[in-house]
Amino acid sequence: MIKPHGSTELNPLYVMDGAKRAALIKEAQTLPSIVGSSAAAANAVMLGAGYFNPLTGFMKKADALAVAKNMKTTAGLFWPVPVLCMVTDASAIKGAGRVALKDPNVDGNPVIAIIDVEEIAEYTDAEMAMMTQQIFRTDDPKHPGVGAFNTVGKVGIAGSITVLNYSYFDQEFPETFRTAYQIRDQITKAGWGKVVAFQTRNPMHRAHEELCRMAMEQIPTDGILIHMLLGKVKKGDIPADVRDAAIRKMVELYFEPNTVMVTGYGFDMLYAGPREAVLHAVFRQNCGCTHLIVGRDHAGVGEYYGGFDAQTIFHKEVPAGSLELKIFDADHTAYSRTLGKVVMFRDHPQLPKEDYVLLSGTKVREMLGKGEVPPVEFARPEVAKILSDYYMKLDGNK
Repeated sequence: MIKPHGSTELNPLYVMDGAKRAALIKEAQTLPSIVGSSAAAANAVMLGAGYFNPLTGFMKKADALAVAKNMKTTAGLFWPVPVLCMVTDASAIKGAGRVALKDPNVDGNPVIAIIDVEEIAEYTDAEMAMMTQQIFRTDDPKHPGVGAFNTVGKVGIAGSITVLNYSYFDQEFPETFRTAYQIRDQITKAGWGKVVAFQTRNPMHRAHEELCRMAMEQIPTDGILIHMLLGKVKKGDIPADVRDAAIRKMVELYFEPNTVMVTGYGFDMLYAGPREAVLHAVFRQNCGCTHLIVGRDHAGVGEYYGGFDAQTIFHKEVPAGSLELKIFDADHTAYSRTLGKVVMFRDHPQLPKEDYVLLSGTKVREMLGKGEVPPVEFARPEVAKILSDYYMKLDGNK
């Protein structure tokens, strides 16, 4: 199996031993505490689950700035996005060596992790601006990732962490949430060698379905990991439970048995385009995948990124040898009326745009909200039904 990023063995930071975890939970009640942001809690989940291997905790300021600037820590580890615990005020934990980090996303704010504090540092406005520009390639406060990144505070708590739970993810999504080490175990049990990952924060339509098939056949691989984000998304995005149901129905009806794993990970969407695509590659390697599909506007939002910027970064900015995982570059994919199937545009340059069944997200949303089923060339009817039920209920409650 492919090695984890930056180490020979995966080192998840979640305390698996029940007795040790219970003792740490008890200790946490006696420690100075602070309620973190949703982003900090999600980072703790990813560290606990092994997705952010080989990191041992929240980054110090020097590492965060180095990663933002050139995608490397001060020690030289390749990493695309700073992993931070930012707060507006750390006075409540001043001078503390061990701190209980509380989860803002769960009622009662239980302790999600214990931080062995190595540094509490304030970032200047110029440093925040530099990180924002480097990570998101824009400083527009209307960009959802920029807005989130710049509203959680400018004080960073850094240090190694011990993770005590997976926030709400394993409770709300027991059939879907999986850690990196659990996915590695599943891949081993399935006997898969090469595995291609498909990242999604949206339901999957015909183009996505066929894209997975194309990647599996062309690489070729033994299986596909459909790996969906389960954390916070921007207003208007489909919630994770609806997305999960739609994807599972598609896999059940339209893929060969034992060729697809449907799982999810506990993280909030950054909408950071190219940088987030590289982060996706890092943690897909950590969960045992050999390839990642990177398609049009991967991890993008609005018009902030070029259609294929998320592919270009791997070819022009990621140093050779930084990752063992390989990228499957995908073109715009849609159903061709002439050919009677879903194809990539680049494979059929002779076909005019009018030959393809193309619908905007707004148009699809409008149709589903009225109970209308999009063309079968665009969406599987069983998937469309799940989404239509969601939208009709949503519109009915307005």
